[in-house]
Amino acid sequence: MDVTVYHNPNCGTSRNTLALIRNSGIEPSVIEYLQQPPSRATLVDMIGRAGLSVREALREKGTPFQELGLDNPATTDEQLIDAMLAHPILINRPFVVTPVGVRLCRPSEVVLAILPAGQRGAFTKEDGERVVGEDGKQLK
Repeated sequence: MDVTVYHNPNCGTSRNTLALIRNSGIEPSVIEYLQQPPSRATLVDMIGRAGLSVREALREKGTPFQELGLDNPATTDEQLIDAMLAHPILINRPFVVTPVGVRLCRPSEVVLAILPAGQRGAFTKEDGERVVGEDGKQLK
């Protein structure tokens, strides 16, 4: 099954999302997007297929968002995409692409809706929150 996760190993949400994918028995293609940013076409496609606006796909916390003036409402989507490609830390994460769909997986359990296989057992996030029961079903 072709599943791709745009991953940041320093992000707990990204690590939990990757673990949920693996808990379904799928070994995804893992792209560390800070080292290998997506192309413009791929980024625009993922944002569109996820049903997001460009602004919704933009990460503010821990990024040069303010310094670059990206909070200015006059900044166009093209300018925002340019900034995301120049500074990949501005791309919110993790994006997951599966045959079922594309999502920005925040929170990480959003990925469950687009996985082509069910969970194989219980899953607890790094912070201790249980999101999948022993029966492989989502708890909330």
